[in-house]
Amino acid sequence: MELFDNHKKLFGTAALMFIGLTMLVAVGPAISNQNNNAPLPGAKPLSPEAEKGKAIFVANGCVACHTQQVRNIDMDKMWGTRPSMAADYAGITRTDFWRNTATLMGTERTGPDLTDVGNRQPSLDWNLVHLYNPRIVVKESIMPAYPWLFTIKKEPGKHDVVVNVPESYMRGKEGKLVATDDALYLVAYLQSMKQTELPSGAVVPEFLYKPEPKVAAAGAEGAALADGKALYTANCQACHQADGMGLPGAFPPLKGSPVVTGDDLELYVDIIMNGYDARQEYGVMAPIGTNMGFTEHEVAAIINHERSSWGNEAAPVTPEEIKKVMEFVKLKMAP
Repeated sequence: MELFDNHKKLFGTAALMFIGLTMLVAVGPAISNQNNNAPLPGAKPLSPEAEKGKAIFVANGCVACHTQQVRNIDMDKMWGTRPSMAADYAGITRTDFWRNTATLMGTERTGPDLTDVGNRQPSLDWNLVHLYNPRIVVKESIMPAYPWLFTIKKEPGKHDVVVNVPESYMRGKEGKLVATDDALYLVAYLQSMKQTELPSGAVVPEFLYKPEPKVAAAGAEGAALADGKALYTANCQACHQADGMGLPGAFPPLKGSPVVTGDDLELYVDIIMNGYDARQEYGVMAPIGTNMGFTEHEVAAIINHERSSWGNEAAPVTPEEIKKVMEFVKLKMAP
């Protein structure tokens, strides 16, 4: 056949077939997906600072250990309120003319998933301490430290963000630890990662493979204490530590705390639900309870765990008591 004897026709035909098949099986479906999938109505675009932080996230290879996809299985419930969907990634565009879209969904989970980390851990102080040296807040962490994102200044400027870390981690250097712009950009990106709520009326996808509920053997009170310990570990321990001693200069202790052992439940619940920023010597506490949607049962369980641990001895509370306080606090906070 002449086609096989003429190299121009042969390679030209092969090139046309390749281009045609590429358009059919790759480009066409991609355009169709792009047209059919749009960001959720409540999705917020990244701020300029968060965009720069995303580039730093990519440059430091964070995607090698952290995913950004909540799989449709029960064990992923801790990472988000629902499974991830195509709309969650529809607003992500090309990085620039030369580089393709960076969705950063990841393939490994050596570290925790970051899909909703902006709600789980929104604290600027905690994130900066964690970046400087993860072992300060999580002793068992295998995450590398990023000290080059920080500098030490003897006289921090008016607009410098000082990071409070224990003296033992300053490696004998004098001065104050200050976050660089790159550190602040990276934290801005982490804080921006919040799972978008579905429009009202939309059906929230359920997680698959639900485990059978376990029956508590120690009665209702024992179950509440066990739940409280688990809730504390998941939501409070990173700052206040497993021994309740906190971190000097960064996060306050709960052991012997007058808030924990006292009778002012209004203040206690307010701090859990709405955060706290009244002490210069400690970082700002985020509104963990509100961010995580805690119910009166979960708040009561956490309080009972803290009031009965590390040598604290205070009277337990009931969900009914906490519900009344939560309603009062919510009413007080309303504009």
